[in-house]
Amino acid sequence: MFFIDCEGLIFISIVCFFFSSRRRHTRFTSDWSSDVCSSDLFVDFMVKFTVIAGDSSSDLAKKIARRLNAVYVKTENREFPDGESKIIVKKIPRNSIILVVQSTHPPVDTNLLHLLSIISNARKYSSKIYAVIPYMGYARQDREFLDGEIISISVIGKLLRSVGAKKIITVDIHSKMALQQLKISSENVTAITELVKYFKKKNLKNTLIVSPDLGGKQRAEKFANLINADFIALKKNRNRKTGKVDILTKNVDVRDRDLILVDDIISTGGSIIKSTQFLKKQKCKRVFVACTHALLVNDAENKIKKAGVTEIISTNTIPKKTSKVDVSKILADAIL
Repeated sequence: MFFIDCEGLIFISIVCFFFSSRRRHTRFTSDWSSDVCSSDLFVDFMVKFTVIAGDSSSDLAKKIARRLNAVYVKTENREFPDGESKIIVKKIPRNSIILVVQSTHPPVDTNLLHLLSIISNARKYSSKIYAVIPYMGYARQDREFLDGEIISISVIGKLLRSVGAKKIITVDIHSKMALQQLKISSENVTAITELVKYFKKKNLKNTLIVSPDLGGKQRAEKFANLINADFIALKKNRNRKTGKVDILTKNVDVRDRDLILVDDIISTGGSIIKSTQFLKKQKCKRVFVACTHALLVNDAENKIKKAGVTEIISTNTIPKKTSKVDVSKILADAIL
C-alpha cells in the first residue's frame, strides 16, 4: 500500500501536464488528455480522498491515508503565550472527498476547536467533507442526568454541521443516544474485533470476559462470542454528583480464571479499579483490561496496575503506551 503526499502530487501533475502538451494532436473520443487536459483536471480525476491530519491523530491519519492510497496533508499548530493557537494547512487538492481525522481527547476543547477550524477551512476545496473522529469527546454527556445540565454532544453536532461536515465516522461511541444527538449522517464502527485478535495471540487460561457494569453487557457478550469464552456483567453504582463507584455484585465464581475486563472508555479508571479489587478477592488468576479509548487521566494507568491488573490494552484512537491495537483498517473500510 502507498499514499501520496502533497509534493508527490505536484510532481505527478507536472508529468501529466508535460505529456498532455505533447499529445495535443492525437485526440480520441475517450482521450481527455488532449486540449482540455490540465494538471488540475488530472489531480481531480486521480485523487478520490484527501486525508487532513489533525494534531491529535496524525499517526492514525497517516495509516488511514496509506490504506486509501490518499493524499496526506499534515497540519501545523502554533500556540501563543496566551493559549491561543494558529493552525496552518497547505496544499489541499480540490474536488476530492476530504477526510479530517482528529480525535477530541484531552485537551478536549482545544482539539475540538482545531477539528472545527480544519473542517471550515476545507470547505474552500471540497463540498464533501467527512469528520473522522476516532474518539468522540463529550459523548458521555448525551442526556440531562441532573436538572440544568446541557446536553453537550448535541451542541457538538450543531457545530460540526455549521462548519460543513457532511458525515461523521467514529469508533465505539459511548451510546446510541449520543449518535442520535449529533443529528448528522454518521457511522459508528467497533474496535471489538481488532481487540479480540490481539487477545487471541495471548496464552490465556480458562478465560472469562467481564463487563464492569450492566451497561456494557452487550459489549462483553460480543467480545466473549468472538473469543469463544463465557462472560459476566457486574452491577455497580456511580454517584452522579461525586463520581464515586461501588460494586454491588456480591459473589462470582472466577477462581483460577484469566479475566478480561472489557470497556469502551477508561478515564480515571474508577470502575476498572473497583472491579479488579472485587475480582481479586474472588480469587481470580490474572486480570487484563481491553478498552477502545484509554484516556487514563490523573495517573489512572498506575492506579489500575496497583489494583492488580496485569496489562491494559487499548486502541490508537488515543495515542498512549497502551495503544497496541490499530483501528486504521476498520476506519478505512467504513470510509470505502
